[in-house]
Formats: sequence, structure tokens, C-alpha cells
Amino acid sequence: MNSTERFSGILLHPTSLPSPYGIGDLGKKAYDFVDFLEKAGQHLWQILPLTHTGYGDSPYQSFSAYAGQPLLISPDHLTELGLLISADLADIPEYDPDHIDYGSVIPWKQSLFRKAYARFSSAEYQKKNTYQAFLSFIRKESFWLDDYALFMACKEENDGVSWLEWEEEYRMPTEDFKNTLRKTLKEQIGFYQFLQFIFYEEWLALKDYANQRGIKIIGDIPIFVSMDSADVWANKELFQLDPDGYPLKVAGVPPDYFSATGQLWGNPLYEWEAHQKDGFSWWISRIRHQLKSLDILRIDHFRGFEAYWSVSYGEKTAIKGEWVKAPGDELFRAVQAALGDELPIIAEDLGIITPEVDALRTRFGFPGMKVLQFAFESTGESDYLPHRYKDPNCVCYTGTHDNDTTLGWFLNLSKECRDKVLRYTRCIDPAGLGIDMIRAALGSIAGYAVFPLQDALGFGSHARMNTPGVAAGNWNWRFREAALQDELAKALREITILYGRY
Repeated sequence: MNSTERFSGILLHPTSLPSPYGIGDLGKKAYDFVDFLEKAGQHLWQILPLTHTGYGDSPYQSFSAYAGQPLLISPDHLTELGLLISADLADIPEYDPDHIDYGSVIPWKQSLFRKAYARFSSAEYQKKNTYQAFLSFIRKESFWLDDYALFMACKEENDGVSWLEWEEEYRMPTEDFKNTLRKTLKEQIGFYQFLQFIFYEEWLALKDYANQRGIKIIGDIPIFVSMDSADVWANKELFQLDPDGYPLKVAGVPPDYFSATGQLWGNPLYEWEAHQKDGFSWWISRIRHQLKSLDILRIDHFRGFEAYWSVSYGEKTAIKGEWVKAPGDELFRAVQAALGDELPIIAEDLGIITPEVDALRTRFGFPGMKVLQFAFESTGESDYLPHRYKDPNCVCYTGTHDNDTTLGWFLNLSKECRDKVLRYTRCIDPAGLGIDMIRAALGSIAGYAVFPLQDALGFGSHARMNTPGVAAGNWNWRFREAALQDELAKALREITILYGRY
């Protein structure tokens, strides 16, 4: 972040966009949202991880650290490419415009994708330029795409269960067996390669559209990867696993603001010595890949690069764990050597942050995060209050995807804390608190200010994106097209100009 930059933007995952297909996608409504950002004077669009989600539909638990989310592929774009016809879209199920029903969306979209791939694979279509671009894509992206497509084809062969439940020859494949699978599963492998080609074609076109309008995309990656992923299956030596592939220790965080028993994420932990031996090549590859698709990268749980919470596999909660040191300094020096000194990275430094974590973040110049909701959890002083900020190299949020909406959060505060919020923001009517909190963020010295769309719309807890520690009912919120009114864009633009962020 340039020390003189003052920009603001909106946090919204593409799945939350309006769409007749049950889930937001990268079609016209995504471009309409970019147009809204431009009208509203915003220069940042922050999203959650774009990766192919697994069990629980969480963007933070994916089948690959590289592969894009196929559910974001636009059926309209497939139609434009001649891969779907109007009859294919004649049986669109009735969907709730406010929430995603993944249980019905996934099989319906998969059926569309199969039809599209059948046409794409035809001898006639293979003469088209699009097919030649596909062949170029699979060659260029083979360093991750080969493993991912084979993993997904094997998962399909094994009824979708976790790879830890596969027969041993699939679970611990030799190179010879992998080569055999690439022949016998050629059709399935091609299908998953096709989906990734279409996804990245759509996403990069949308990103280019945003960039041309002065809008940067802030993306997001979790520090850890999912156990049931191509990353772990194909790179077992890089993780703390036993000889059969099961995790020895798993990730989480100790008891904190969000949970009295901590959060047991269950992700396998890195075998950092193995990463050090090969110069952190896996991490360099991962970050390089993300920065081809994004302008700025937020790394979730940054503190895990200094020390991570290690819990024995099989524990029911995260209470019984220990902090173990990680080679964050060595890692980011290697990333700098490969990708340049000025890494466009935001460090998610929330939770239990020690002076060592702050020193690591500061050493590499990564902006940290300030969440305004945290500033009012008591009536005393807090470093999250805007008047306490000492360094503009930070990002101020009203709330994140893990917080309740500002209105929902406010209504659950104590009377004393609610009173402080109203006095601090000079809010007269709590129904408008979202905008008043946005004003507080924009008026801070933070270089970047970001707010969830829900806060700009004044929505309550029904629009919450995620509740940490709660397994069901997350990641499914959507807004309706009528919500993005010109009056809202004008109001946001005016306060953005007022606070010098235009």
C-alpha cells in the first residue's frame, strides 16, 4: 500500500450477487456491480477466496488452493459460447432470491456443465479458437491443473468421499498408477480442466473490466488448505501426516472473541522443514498464481506464519493445543526474492496478536486490519477506535465476513456499549448506523477502508455471511438487484469524496 493512498471499497463475494440461477455468478450482474462501485466512487472490491469449495460450502475449505469455483461460471456465458442452448435453461428450478440452496444448485449446475462439456468436446467445436485457447490453458497451468483434475476425477470414481476413505491404490498412488488413471479417467479429467478454463476466462475478463474503471480486486486466501484437497493428496510430504496420510496435528485457534472453546478448523499443518528444504517453492507458486488473478491478496490468519496453534488429531475442541513457531520471516524473504520486494499483501492480524506477529508484519510492510465492531465491545479505550490509529498502513473495516452485520451486532450489544456507539458515530437512528460506521471508517487515517455491502444497505442479522464455530447456514446470503439504487451510490460517493478517498 502506497503511504499516500486513500481508497475505499466494498466487501462482497460473487456468490451473493443476484442471478436467476440460484447463486451469484460472473455474468452480467457482476459487471453491474462493478458499475455500481464506479458510480459510488469506490476503488476496491474485496471478495472471499474464489476456490472450488468442498464440504460445508466454505470458501476457506476448498478442493484446491488453485482451482476456481465452478459454481460461479455463468450459464449465460456458456450460451454465448454456443455450449448451451435455450432448451438447456428451460427447467431452471425456483430459487430463493435471498439465500443459496447449495443442495439444489450444485446438481443443477453440474448437469448444465456436463451438457456444455459434451458440446465442447465435439469434433466440430475443436476447430474453434476457444478450443485452441483451452489447449494452451491446460499446458500453461499444468503445474497445478494436472493434480487437481486427476484428484477430482478420482473423487468422482470414489463417490465423492474424502480421499482418506479411498482404496489404498487411489489414496497413496504410485506414478505408474497415476499414469494409468490419466488414461482410464481421461474424460472426467478433461471435464474438470474445461471448467477451470471457463472459470478463469470469465474471472480474468471481469477483473480486467474492473481494473479499467480504476477498481482493484482484493482477494483472499486462507493460510491453511483443506485436508480433502488435491494439495494434500498430491504433496503429502509438505504436511504433518502419518505414513497412511492421516494428519498428526491439525489447525485451529484457542478460545477467543468468537468461541469459548476455540475454533477447531481441522486443516492439516505444514511440515515446515520440507518447505524450507525446497526454498518454499509451493508457497511461491501459490502466491504467484493468486496475484495473476487479483490485485491485492489478503492472507487469512497471518499470525500463523509466526506461530500456529497445533492440536492433536482427534481432539473435539481446540482447547488442548500449543503454539508452535513457524518460519514466517524466511518464507516471506523467499517470496520477495521470487516475486519482488513490494508484495501487495494484507495481513489478517486479528485474534491473539503478539509483538512478534506485529514485528513480522511490519518488517515486510504488510498493512494489518482494524475492525470497528471490535472497538465497542466495552466502554473503555480500544486500539480499534479510529482516533487511536497510529499508522495509515492498515485497512479499516466496519466488519468482516465473520462478523454479524453492523445493525445485527449493534442490537446485541449491552445498553452501555450501544450508547457509546451512538455517541461516537453521532448516529441519531440505529437503522442508519451502517452508513455512520462507514463514515467512521472512511474518516480514519487508514489507507484503505472497506465495508460489507450489508452495512451500506443497513441490513440486519438475516444477511450475515458466516458465524464462526457454527457448521450450518453459512455462506448463503444474497441481495436483490433492486438494492443497488442510484441514491445509495450517490450517498457513498459523496462521503467518499468528503473524506479524501475518491
